[in-house]
Amino acid sequence: MLRGMRNIGQSLIGKTIFTVLFGILIVSFAIWGIGDIFRATPRSTVARIGHTDITIEQYRTAFNNELQRLGRQFRTIISPEQARLYGIDQQVLNTLISEAVLTEQAKKLGLSVSDQTVARAIVDDPNFKGADGQFNRALFDQVLRNASLSEAGFVNEQRAAMTRIHLGEAIAGDLNVPVAAREALNRYTNEKRAASYVVLSASMAGDIPAPTNDQLQTFFNERKGSFQAPEYRALALFSIDASTVAKPETVSDADARQRYEQEKAKFGTPERRTIQQIAFPSQEEAEAAFSKIKEGATFDAIAAERNVSQPDLDLGTFTKSEMLDPAVADAAFSLAEGATSGPVAGRFGPVIVRVTKVQPESVRPFEEVAGEIRQEIAQSRAQEAIEKLHDSIEDARAGARPLADIAKEKGLTLVQIPAADSKGLDKSGKPVDLPERDALLKAAYASDIGVDNEPVRAAKGGYVWYDVTGIEPTRAKTLDEVRDQVATLWREDEIAQRLSEKARQLTERVEKGETLEVVAQELGAPVKAVTDLARNAAKDDLTSEAVNRIFSIPVGKAGNTANGTDARAIFKVTSATVPPLVTTTQEAQRFETQLRNSMSDDLINQYIAQARQDLGVTINQQALRQATGGEL
Repeated sequence: MLRGMRNIGQSLIGKTIFTVLFGILIVSFAIWGIGDIFRATPRSTVARIGHTDITIEQYRTAFNNELQRLGRQFRTIISPEQARLYGIDQQVLNTLISEAVLTEQAKKLGLSVSDQTVARAIVDDPNFKGADGQFNRALFDQVLRNASLSEAGFVNEQRAAMTRIHLGEAIAGDLNVPVAAREALNRYTNEKRAASYVVLSASMAGDIPAPTNDQLQTFFNERKGSFQAPEYRALALFSIDASTVAKPETVSDADARQRYEQEKAKFGTPERRTIQQIAFPSQEEAEAAFSKIKEGATFDAIAAERNVSQPDLDLGTFTKSEMLDPAVADAAFSLAEGATSGPVAGRFGPVIVRVTKVQPESVRPFEEVAGEIRQEIAQSRAQEAIEKLHDSIEDARAGARPLADIAKEKGLTLVQIPAADSKGLDKSGKPVDLPERDALLKAAYASDIGVDNEPVRAAKGGYVWYDVTGIEPTRAKTLDEVRDQVATLWREDEIAQRLSEKARQLTERVEKGETLEVVAQELGAPVKAVTDLARNAAKDDLTSEAVNRIFSIPVGKAGNTANGTDARAIFKVTSATVPPLVTTTQEAQRFETQLRNSMSDDLINQYIAQARQDLGVTINQQALRQATGGEL
């Protein structure tokens, strides 16, 4: 065939045909195959800011570092799927974009950092110093190797970071915090108030007859938005984890006994000893003292001779591993109870030790813990089995097998959830028992009926497969469905309105000159006094919201406020005190630092926002999904 094509290509017509065909192929590749070379954002770039690119590798490194940091903070494993559901991928992207914006602006301004400055910063970095406090080249290489960074790449990153810091300092590095701002923060934080008040309880609202149907209907119509039935989703799911896959009965007795011997300490308490010691300034004096003991002198007599007090004599009760000095530990744990050692060359000088009490080791027998050990071994072995089962289930899913069939084939329990809202509650308001509750709900509410979903990775290992089998959209409830609830709310609203009107009238009387005592006597309620009120803090029977209302009224004035759901308070502010701002105190310095940091952050954020708008940001969503392990 190739020979025939070559022969045809010798003629003018053949050359013309081949020219057209290859032209079509080239255009096809340009459009569908290698068209990325003509696009604004290459496929290997997650985002472009001006002339600065954030590559997939840069983003992936930052993303994984953030997952590891959060995992250490919360002591759990955060999967990429969970990270995407919680928006961590976008947070990392925004951080990298902000850094790129500052880098781009620094380039435009001609800012840079010299090689000597970068080198000095690296040499002075405590992360790269050895035990002698000096820069350790081997440690430096090891840290870079663990972070998958080349030396040149690390130096460039440090240079860029230092340049961004210099730019940030130029924007907001030396802010002068006005005294007025510090005084305002001091007033807001430290002002104390006192007030007198009377509480109007729900009983003071008078008799409230049952609402009529028209009243209920009107109340309901005005608040229909508050009586919405949430969207519910029906789910079918099954999960696998170590407890699902683990088979303790397959663990042999020999394997269990081997693990028992290796970890025997965790099945009991180690030996502990109560120890005394006498320290000596020289080995000769220790030898002389021990000679006296061998001749019949007691340990206590030697201690008394050397004026050693009881607190200095008693070391305490320890396990061998808890003792600071290995030499003393070896000596003490080789003695019988009540025995005295010879001179020991301790870490802090020669000593003679005595053991006054021995608490023997106590270990549960193998037969008592065998089941626990087999379960642990089975669960550790289950991790490999989980991944194999995961691949097998995914192969079946790829073949369009229903979850029910897969669960039956693999011996797994298929769970049917008739209805769960986005908070994990059923139609009666009770929590639904769901594995990996938060992550599963977020994933399910981002999916749809008939969608082939990725399994949700469990935080402690394992997976949850699920299908959305039904969707009941949100809807407005009818009055008949919520009649009792509406009636309760109507009554509460009626009480609140009556108390509010009553409190308003009484407050006006106090403002016109009547005393709280007169008003309180009319109500049959006591006048209460409260002092040392602080913002956002409840005091006595006043809620924090009521206290904050007291802070909104000038001294000597009266006011009223809701005090919980079914009470109201009439009050009069009697005093307000603010300690003077002493600029030399630690608190004043903290105020200044807090305000300066807040103002600096605001300035830099505004600068970045404007620069980001001026430079333009292009985000490649496909590359972003690839970098976080999502679908392409």
